[in-house]
Amino acid sequence: MLAGLAMVLLMLSAAPAVHAEYGDVLINNYSDDAGMRPVVFPHWFHRIRFRCKVCHADLGFKFQAGGNEISMLKIIDGEYCGACHNGNIAWSVENCNLCHSGKPGTKTQVHESTLQKLVAPVSR
Repeated sequence: MLAGLAMVLLMLSAAPAVHAEYGDVLINNYSDDAGMRPVVFPHWFHRIRFRCKVCHADLGFKFQAGGNEISMLKIIDGEYCGACHNGNIAWSVENCNLCHSGKPGTKTQVHESTLQKLVAPVSR
């Protein structure tokens, strides 16, 4: 039992950071404070499967990165991501590293957003 638990903990801690792709939403409203990696939300992966209204009207997601006060408690209660990520429609919250896979310290943003580059250029 302990060996199995140790293996799971090792796998979770060794999970590499996923690099966000163009259009992904990086969400870090509470992750850093909770000692978790930021969430990488693959917007276009979801967009090719559902119409905009499913998430932005029916589930209440605002059209602005960082505009939603998403928390794990709300997700567990079936709000926001939890409407689908409940273990029946899609994986459940026990699979932390499938969502919490971003680079620690990354601010909430739409990755490679043209608007973001115009409003707040990144110095390199």
